[in-house]
Formats: sequence, structure tokens, C-alpha cells
Amino acid sequence: MLVALFALAMIWFGTLDFRKLVKPDEGRYAEIAREMSLSGNWITPRLNGIKYFEKPPLQYWATAAAYDAFGANEWTARLWPALTGFLGILLAWFTGRRLFGPAAGVLAGATLASMLLYLAMAHFNTLDMGLAFFLEVAVFGFLLAQEGSRRWMLAAWTGLALAVLSKGIVALVLTGGTLVLYSLLGRDWSPWRRFEFLRGVPLFLLIAAPWFVAVSMANPEFPRFFFIHEHFERFLTTVHRRDEPAWFFVPILLLGALPWTAMALQGLAQAWPRRAMPEFQARRFLLLWSVVVFAFFSISHSKLPSYILPLFPALALLLGDFLNRVSRRALLAHMSSLAALALLCLILVPRIANRADAVTPADVMTRYGHWLTAAAAVWLGGTLVSILLAWRERKTAAVMTLAAASLLAGFGVLLGHDTFNRTMSSHYVASQVKPLLTARVPFYSVRMYEQTLPFYLDRTVTLVSYQDEFAFGIEHEPDKWIPTQEAFIQRWMADRDAFAIMNQGVYNELRQSELPMTEIARDPHRVIVRKPQP
Repeated sequence: MLVALFALAMIWFGTLDFRKLVKPDEGRYAEIAREMSLSGNWITPRLNGIKYFEKPPLQYWATAAAYDAFGANEWTARLWPALTGFLGILLAWFTGRRLFGPAAGVLAGATLASMLLYLAMAHFNTLDMGLAFFLEVAVFGFLLAQEGSRRWMLAAWTGLALAVLSKGIVALVLTGGTLVLYSLLGRDWSPWRRFEFLRGVPLFLLIAAPWFVAVSMANPEFPRFFFIHEHFERFLTTVHRRDEPAWFFVPILLLGALPWTAMALQGLAQAWPRRAMPEFQARRFLLLWSVVVFAFFSISHSKLPSYILPLFPALALLLGDFLNRVSRRALLAHMSSLAALALLCLILVPRIANRADAVTPADVMTRYGHWLTAAAAVWLGGTLVSILLAWRERKTAAVMTLAAASLLAGFGVLLGHDTFNRTMSSHYVASQVKPLLTARVPFYSVRMYEQTLPFYLDRTVTLVSYQDEFAFGIEHEPDKWIPTQEAFIQRWMADRDAFAIMNQGVYNELRQSELPMTEIARDPHRVIVRKPQP
């Protein structure tokens, strides 16, 4: 187990800097932390030099601290989601062991590590993994507190506070909603007596409240924007243009739980006891937690695939318990269907080159196809070995082999994604421009904002005729941008030296207007120009 854990840690953390940061989220959250580290202002988050209050600061703090310790790069930018994801695996193993037995704990940790969505989100720089981990601490701490020691309840309050600092009061809604639903459906109010309110509430406020107070004192406009706009308006309206149908998360869950989807659904189905039980029902609570998370985000008018990530640790816990009791016949049937799916992937993935277009040429798609082919081959080979082990009634070894093969295949899909970096990251155009820049020369971003560019340039840019997510910050700091293209042209003509980034359409438009500029870098989406030098 120690060897397996060490191998997992090596591949989990050793691949963080293989891929360039991609837009939008990775660039955004890497840059906010870079500016925080550079400025030393840990109260008011800023993106591209403009106030940015959409999310709380816990991940910004952690990433900025990593930058201070190890430097700003792809590895440190992704360290926080990778670390919280890895700790989530260990916590699933520990909690499964305490609640359902040693074998169930091992299986819970192994299956969580190899679930496709969980693996992917632990290696992308977004806020969702941090939220999922601290909600896992809150929920699992609550479950362990029902087993006897109330000290776990203080761990739950701590996890809840850090979840709020990760992504806001949605953590309170999900946990509170699940607890109320459990008590109403089971007519079991006993958990409320173990809540440690007298110690837990002060602990929660001591951890979560200081930053909210400090940022509100420094920025009086913060409370209304954060609590009303970013929570209620985001949930109830389409203001963020992320509205999707109610069934949006169904395929996300089915694909994201691979290779355990069928078994996980069976574990959920069996989590509800068939008869009334006098004691607290951990399985029922985990089922209700999964349902609440899924239903809450399904009815929201703002949807992204990663939003349902907090249900995956609970799903893995129920899955570990179910796999510990599953029959050899059922396990063989599941693994045989996976072998057929892996074989189908192996046959079809080379055809990905047919999806090439002007932005993503055939050679790029072909290179990614090679990664996907290798991943499918590993998945198929590992699944066949797991079938052999299951046939010989070595169930734990079969599950661990399938988990390892799926993990390696998932890393193949992830690492191969770097073949798209010229279209999804500004690393290469930035590397061409950065040697030409000096500290005081202006750099304009005309009618667009490339999220990864400031991080790779090590500096902010001046927005031109573009607001989007910066609208609130610009409203309170209007001197941070140039509102019109005409005003930009006047500024450009007055500058002694200047750079600008724009899309191809704007570039053609400015060329036709005979604006003096020299192209110095381009990729399929962007053009970077410089004012001609005498």
C-alpha cells in the first residue's frame, strides 16, 4: 500500500507542469494569485489590476504562498487543486475504513482517484476541487462524529468554514439542505444533538468571517456584489450566460464516474435501507448528499461540468462499500462491459483527425489521437487483467488493477491535451513578445482579454473596449481601461513604443484604417503587434 501510495503521489504531482495553462479558468486563477503575491495585498483580489470579487480568496492565498516559496509556474499554479484532490483520496480511504471496514476504505480511495472527472479537476487550476475537498471534510467529519467522538464535529465545522472561503455560501446551502432533508425523511433528529454548536459556530466564524469583514471595510461595494450578484443572481438568472437544460449533469455524471459508473449507480440505489433503522444511517446521508448536490446545480441557471464534483467523494464511499460486498458475477459483468467500451475507444479514437478545422489543424488532432490511442490501449489491457483477477476471485486485486489502468489512461487523456496549447494558451506568443517588453511600455488588449497572457507576460495589460467579467471592477475603477477603440487609436499614436493584442478581425480592421503597427507574433486566434520603431 505504501508503494502504491508513493507511485500515485509521484504521477499525481509530477505531471502538473507538463501542460501549459489554458483559458479561461487556469489563466484567471493563476494570474489573480500572481498579482496578490506581487502586491502583498491579500485582502482585495485583483485580476489584470482590476478588483475581482467573484470568489473568496482561500485558493488565491494558497497559490500566492506557493509562488512565494517556489516561484510562479504551471506546477505551483496547479498545486492547490492537486493537493486537495490527493488529500480527498486519503480522506475517502480513512473514512471508508472507519465506517465500512478496511477493505471498503481501500476501494473507496482507489475508485475516487480513478474517476475521470475527479482526476481531471485535480489537475486543472479551478476552484472546484478545493470546494469539493473541504465539503468532503465537513460531510465526512459529520459522519464520523455520529460514530462516537464529537471532536470530529469540530473538524466538520472547520471544513465548512474553509469551503465558504473557497467558493462562498453555497457550502452552507448544500450541507444544511442535506441535513434538513435527512431529518425530515428519516424523522431522525439525533444528529442535531451532536452538532457542537457552542464550540462549532465560534470556530466557524473565527475562520470564515475575518476576511469578509476586512474586504468589506476596504471595499464597501463588496457585500452587495458578492452575496447578491454572485450567489442569488447567478443561481436564479442567466446573467453569466451558463444556462443549460435540467438534464445537463446527467451525461457529466455518467462520463465523469467512469470506469465505475454502473457500479456507482448500484451503490447509490442500495444506500437507502429497506426498513426503518433506529441508529444514524451513514449510507442514507451520503445518498441524500449526492442527490442534493446534483439537484441543486441542475435547477441553477448557471452550470459548468465541474459543479457536481462535491458529490464524487460520497459516491466513492458508497462505491467502496458496495464493491466490498459485490458478487464475482456482477464484477465480471461490469469489467467485461468496460473491456468492450475500451476496445471501441481503441478502434474509434484514431478517427479524431477527421475533426480537424482551420483553428485546430489535422496534425494537431492526429498527435492527440496518438495519446488517446495509447490511453485506450492501457485501459483495455488493464481491464483484461482485472477480468482475469476477478475470475480467480481476487476481487480487491481486480478492482485495484482496473483503478490503476484507468488512472494511467486518464493521465494519457490529460497530458495529451497539451497538443492544443497553441490555440488554448498564450504561452508561445507571450514567449515571443516578452523579450521585447520593458517595464513601462504599454500593452493593450483590444476588444478581447486573453486569460493566460498576463501570467506568461508577468504583467497586466490595458483593456480596450472590453468589459465582460471586469464590468463591476471597471465601474468602480474607470481609469483602469480605455472605453473605445477611437480612444485607443489616439493613445497608440501618442505612445513612443507600445504593444497590442487583438483577434484577426480587429487586426484587419485596423490595418484598413492604416494604423501604424508591425506584426510580431500570431497564433490561430490572436495577433500581437508593436508600434513601428524609428
